[in-house]
Amino acid sequence: MAVQLGWDPSKVSNIETGKARPTEVDLAQYLATCGKGIEFLQDFTDRYRHAFDLYFAQAPSNNLRTLTMVENMATKIFAYEILLIPGLLQTETYARALFMDAGLETLEAIEKGVEKRMERQCIWRRPYRPECVFYVHELALRLQVGDARTMEDQYLRLLFNADFVRIVPANAVSFALKKPLSLFEFGKASPLAYTETDLANVFAQDAAAITESRKLFERLDAVALNAEESRSMLAAYVSGLREDLHGHGTDLA
Repeated sequence: MAVQLGWDPSKVSNIETGKARPTEVDLAQYLATCGKGIEFLQDFTDRYRHAFDLYFAQAPSNNLRTLTMVENMATKIFAYEILLIPGLLQTETYARALFMDAGLETLEAIEKGVEKRMERQCIWRRPYRPECVFYVHELALRLQVGDARTMEDQYLRLLFNADFVRIVPANAVSFALKKPLSLFEFGKASPLAYTETDLANVFAQDAAAITESRKLFERLDAVALNAEESRSMLAAYVSGLREDLHGHGTDLA
């Protein structure tokens, strides 16, 4: 790339790793060398101009390209969810039920949402996938999304990935009052915190935000069940639901 652009190799490296901010001319030259056209350049530039902001908010209706890019670049991902299963661990049927409950008006919109949710999970097919820990509050297990079969498949998906799933027990009430949060770490770039609200999806690179995010995950680590205990709880939810499918009641809220 440096030879083709006529740049010093260190300039290419610094831009690619986020150590230096290129001018729009630099971006145009770089993307043209990659074979990208003017529409791609305009779209990329619109998003990239916020790459060095300490705080960056996007409308929830955006297509999550920024989040997908972050997930694919991360070397470590720490995530906390209270009422829902983390998007990277959702089954297709669970995601579809969520989009249906969200009131999307057309089947096309629902399927498009499911498709994008599943596309994010391509990180599991990477040869060097990120190191992950997902903290899931027990409330997310108790909240039924879709039918019982949907929940059974979702429990099994979590059980299959139990090595990096930590359940936060229902009696940890103070943690149920927190907001969902993700913390991404990268090989050379600065860490990034991410949270979602009804009004905006917020990315934060500010040192104070990263420090507070790490403190939360330290507290979660102290209160959450360990991997074996989490596996046992998930197995119990699977067993309980299977009993319910045979007419013996359910513990689902």
